[in-house]
Amino acid sequence: MNQKLKDYLFLFGVAGAVIALDQWTKWLVRENIEFGAQWLPDWLMWLSPYARIVHWYNSGAAFGMFQNGNLIFTVLAILVVIAIVYYFPQAEAEDWTLKTAMGLQLAGAAGNLIDRLMMGKVTDFISVGSFPVFNIADSSITIGVAVLLLGVWWKERQERKAAKNAPLSEVGNQLADGGQSNSEQA
Repeated sequence: MNQKLKDYLFLFGVAGAVIALDQWTKWLVRENIEFGAQWLPDWLMWLSPYARIVHWYNSGAAFGMFQNGNLIFTVLAILVVIAIVYYFPQAEAEDWTLKTAMGLQLAGAAGNLIDRLMMGKVTDFISVGSFPVFNIADSSITIGVAVLLLGVWWKERQERKAAKNAPLSEVGNQLADGGQSNSEQA
């Protein structure tokens, strides 16, 4: 199996699992909780001031921002999905953080896009404190950004560590090959 096919299997595997969870949980909420109502099992009632499941709709962006922008966010989500699928094979084969982040981003965009296309609005149901109500797709986007930032930080850290531990002869060879030292760049 070639590498490009393996990469796409990973991308669609991550995205497919998250999309399935997102759509299933939204369906459960729509089927079992009246719009505007909330639910929490009796044994978790002590959490009710801080966390609960509610049935809410959102016609804006993630976490309830920019309400009534459904058409704009539908087009934007389609563009994001296309861009991720197009650029995914260009990610370095060993950069699993970038690939995972792209899978999570794809899942979040597609999960909410499905709602927008099928119902004209997004089902939100996770309510935590005074934070805007959100869903699994919104969480996937947020976690994807966190994974991406963590991956960039880790990669930069490893590169700095490798440069610090490089022998002086290697640095001299790089300068002889046309590289510039920090003093020459200033």
